[in-house]
Amino acid sequence: MKKNKIIYWIATGITSFVMVFSIYKMFTAEYDRFNLPNYFRVELSVFKILGLIVLLIPQFPNRMKEWAYAGFGITLISACVAHYNTGESLLRSLDPLIFLIILAVSNICLHKMANVNKNQHTT
Repeated sequence: MKKNKIIYWIATGITSFVMVFSIYKMFTAEYDRFNLPNYFRVELSVFKILGLIVLLIPQFPNRMKEWAYAGFGITLISACVAHYNTGESLLRSLDPLIFLIILAVSNICLHKMANVNKNQHTT
């Protein structure tokens, strides 16, 4: 259980850093090449912040955390597509998939911890 908790918090911390960094980067001149309208940048930022709150506060139910994981997964896959469509190399465009794997590790560890807690309450 302790190992899963440590891995969960490390993976969730990395995911959180990546999402906060991406919020910052969306409002820099570098991201103008994606031609995202400003309202969409704001919308993505708000949803990323809400997802981070849900993931980082343990009192939120796992069902809500699943929605955050799904949203972040869609965001990371969309980032791959967006980077590739701006002319970046395929290898550089696949960088967000590394963070998708880390996101999946966080999700897997969350479920392992939930199963251990469920089993402790039933015995």
